[in-house]
Amino acid sequence: MKRIDKKPLTRRDYIKCAVVLTLYIIFLIWAQAWWGIVVIPFIFDAYITRWIRWSWWKDLENPVTRTIMSWVDAIVFALVVVYFVNIYFFQNYTIPSSSMEKSLLVGDYLFVSKTSYGPRVPQTPLHMPLTQNTLPTGGKSYLEWIRWDYKRVHPKPIKQNDIVVFNYPSGDTVVCNPLLQAQDFYIVAYSIGQELMEQLAAQNAETLPNVKSLTPLEQRKYYQKVYALGRQYINEDPQRQFQGTMTRPVDRRENYVKRCVGLPGQTLEIRKRQLYIDNKPVPFPKEVQFNYVVDLKQYLPDALVRELGISQEQLAMQRQLGYMPLTFENAKRLSEATDYVDTLYIDETASTADIYPLNGYTGWTRDNYGPVWIPAKGETIELTLEKLPVYERAIRVYEGNDLQVTDDGRIIINGQETTTYTFKMDYYWMMGDNRHNSADSRYWGFVPEDHIVGKPIMVWLSLDKDRGWFSGKILWSRMFRWVDNIR
Repeated sequence: MKRIDKKPLTRRDYIKCAVVLTLYIIFLIWAQAWWGIVVIPFIFDAYITRWIRWSWWKDLENPVTRTIMSWVDAIVFALVVVYFVNIYFFQNYTIPSSSMEKSLLVGDYLFVSKTSYGPRVPQTPLHMPLTQNTLPTGGKSYLEWIRWDYKRVHPKPIKQNDIVVFNYPSGDTVVCNPLLQAQDFYIVAYSIGQELMEQLAAQNAETLPNVKSLTPLEQRKYYQKVYALGRQYINEDPQRQFQGTMTRPVDRRENYVKRCVGLPGQTLEIRKRQLYIDNKPVPFPKEVQFNYVVDLKQYLPDALVRELGISQEQLAMQRQLGYMPLTFENAKRLSEATDYVDTLYIDETASTADIYPLNGYTGWTRDNYGPVWIPAKGETIELTLEKLPVYERAIRVYEGNDLQVTDDGRIIINGQETTTYTFKMDYYWMMGDNRHNSADSRYWGFVPEDHIVGKPIMVWLSLDKDRGWFSGKILWSRMFRWVDNIR
């Protein structure tokens, strides 16, 4: 094969080729991505042999076409660079909700390091850079033609109280309606199923059983029926509200950010809002928030609202619901503002509904939860019908086992009856600092290690959603703030 480019090679061409190949091979060794060796001949050809016309458009006579193709070439190159940078090094992340306030605010832009816990090799490598799962025009931003097994390059441990970005565990199934995809599918399915059960009981003049009084096996059968009814309703969707369901691979599920309060092998419990790890109380994060019932004599003045950093969302919650999330310090300051505040006390109402596990009755609430042991890789637990609801999702969904329970209560995993199970992965317990307004592990359970995305390093930009560009929208005091200092 003859060279297309007749231009004679120079010493500079050989040096450039050697430098690029050396850097690329170093990257392959670091990333343990041996499949990347197939690219080496193409790099060599681009600099030395030049059998392929990489810049064919430069020979075109039409200047408009040459200009357009030059832009296309630059954009494709930039997207390839962004693809590898986002996978192996870092990516930008924006705080979408108030679940971490006041530690992290809605409008904070974060640099998320992929190397802090070890870069995760993409399980769906064919995806559009700068998108998570949906194209701006709609539709999936990824292809599932190639699926790789979970692998992490140079893994490093998560530390207690680290703030972590991870893929939403319950995001394996979502409804097709993009306006409703933020809702947890399983919570919605169980909620709808419970309503349908109540309607059927009313139609038949029957009384639903008190699940608290049922045996573990009877509870399992009851909740299976509840979930089946809810899922069937969502799939059939007579009003076309949900538009059906779809599944997402692990690395294409939505990104969440929470604080890791429980590590593999630890036992976690919450008693009257106080978190305990291995029966030892854990200090609250500095900016932890709880809901406080607030009765106002008159509206709070703007000066006090800005001084305490109270958002319009918090004020709206007070007007509509009668409470607002506050830090301990802000609650104290407001209680002292007797000209404006009539009564103020912490909200102690707590429901057992929507609390993990959804397929079993525990009586746990957001403020009184557990104790629950967090699974660790290689550790074995005794598997009983009482424990099964807590660990079933990890065993069946996250670790890919076929799990069945017979009519007489025997547990069958991959065709074998068993009373024990040994976990294949480490798991973590994530909670938001806005404790009464956070969708976290109390509602959807453990976070498997293969869902870990990375660690936020720095707030590089912070925008106040309640202010305009000319009235203090940019929060300069939060810019370039190290997330490790947020405790």
